[in-house]
Amino acid sequence: MKKKPILISGNVYNDDRGSLFYNNDFDASIIKRIYFIENATTLINRGWQGHKIEQRWFSSVTGSFKISILEIDNWEKPSKDLIPKEFILNSSTLDILHIPKGYITSIKALKEESKLLVLADYLLGEIKDEYKFPQNYFEHL
Repeated sequence: MKKKPILISGNVYNDDRGSLFYNNDFDASIIKRIYFIENATTLINRGWQGHKIEQRWFSSVTGSFKISILEIDNWEKPSKDLIPKEFILNSSTLDILHIPKGYITSIKALKEESKLLVLADYLLGEIKDEYKFPQNYFEHL
């Protein structure tokens, strides 16, 4: 059975010293690489891009993002009528969105200067597994 994207809820603890953001349900043992995405403006959608083999985990560390996800039915020529699932990530808690293999994403910052942490299970160049499609390729967007 194919894995589905899931949101792993984080939380925040506040006291007189400040705030502690945490996600005790996230197992990071498979992670090999990390990077940040910071869109130039809130008008930009970074997508559609994804992986047949690799997985990604996303967490907003500043601001908020809308992550749209499509499960790809054919990597050479996907159906144009695929329906996206959307997730909103914001930096108020350490929620982590897991995107398993077989999906593509479109990433839109909802606030200026938002920053998205991205975690990957393969090193850069370890495998050839990057697929990109034009932003306007899919009909339901």
